[in-house]
Amino acid sequence: MSRTAVPPSAHLSAKPAAAPAPRRFPQQPAEITHGPRDRPRVALTFHGQGDPAVAKALLGEAEKAGARVTVLAVGSWLDEHPDIARRILDGGHDLGNHTLRHLAINAMSEADAEAEIRGCADRLRRLTGSIGTWFRPSRTPTASALVAGVARRVGYPHVLSYDVDSLDYTSPGAPAVTRQVIGGVRDGSVVSLHFGYADTVAALPAVLEELGRRGLRAVTTTELLS
Repeated sequence: MSRTAVPPSAHLSAKPAAAPAPRRFPQQPAEITHGPRDRPRVALTFHGQGDPAVAKALLGEAEKAGARVTVLAVGSWLDEHPDIARRILDGGHDLGNHTLRHLAINAMSEADAEAEIRGCADRLRRLTGSIGTWFRPSRTPTASALVAGVARRVGYPHVLSYDVDSLDYTSPGAPAVTRQVIGGVRDGSVVSLHFGYADTVAALPAVLEELGRRGLRAVTTTELLS
């Protein structure tokens, strides 16, 4: 046996690389609703909560089509399903923070808002080595100035909003979800979708097919803005 051979035990002790950390995009505002309008790319962003089997089915559908997405995970969901964080990252997707308990964060005191944001950040760091790449406030499309300031203090330079709401959480049926997304999307769009809804799983192949027909590529939010 060669003296330079690496013993099998060395491979077993290797830890996964830390996930990407938040980045500041100097050309972007503090609250991002869309990316550049002159490039044929869109970001499909998912509120991360609900049945993990549905979440994994959505990730699988995206990956079959060569798409990458952004998942904003709820911290309490990660407590219940800790393996999902690495599954998201291993698929080449963005992973971010959608607060600890998915409550109405804009109505909270500064201390309570910080506990919500930091609580999820701590869980992401424990599971992946990073607080995630993005923060999205819970139960509101936009963050108050107080919440945005707290998010910056925790380590997120931007708040991630969106310009297209799929309304999938109303369970309108897969065709309606598809129409809502395709009717509003254009170059640079950030689309709001959710894990946990069967309509979303059923709609995703049609959404991706139509995006492809229009020459739009579904990428992570980081790639959309890079």
